[in-house]
Amino acid sequence: MSEETVPGTDESTAERTLGGIGTRVLFEDDRVRIWELDLAPGARSDVHRHELDYYLVQIAGDRIAVEPEPDSAGEYREYFAADVVPGVVVPMRRGGVETAVNVGEQRYHEIIVELKDR
Repeated sequence: MSEETVPGTDESTAERTLGGIGTRVLFEDDRVRIWELDLAPGARSDVHRHELDYYLVQIAGDRIAVEPEPDSAGEYREYFAADVVPGVVVPMRRGGVETAVNVGEQRYHEIIVELKDR
C-alpha cells in the first residue's frame, strides 16, 4: 500500500500517515485504479483519503463500518455502520478521510474502482 505523511488540521490529525484505500492494487491504467480490500473480523484499514470518485463493490462479509477523521469532507463526517450486501455496487464521491472497520463476524471483502478521468 502507498503511504503519505500529511500535516493535519488540528491536534488529532497533527502528523499522520495515510495509507492506501485498499489492501492492494489489482489493476491500474490512465482511467481507473482497482483496489481489493480484505479485512478479517475486527480488522481496520489504514487511515486513507479518497482523492477520486469511485465505485465500491461488496463481495463478502456481514457488517462494515467507516470511522471518519475530523477533516473528512462532504457527507463523510459521521461514523457509519451497515450490513454488507454481496454484489451491491455503490457510487461514492471523493472527499472522505477515514478508516474502514470490519465490525462483523465474517471476513469482509470488497473491490474499489477509482475513476481517474472525472
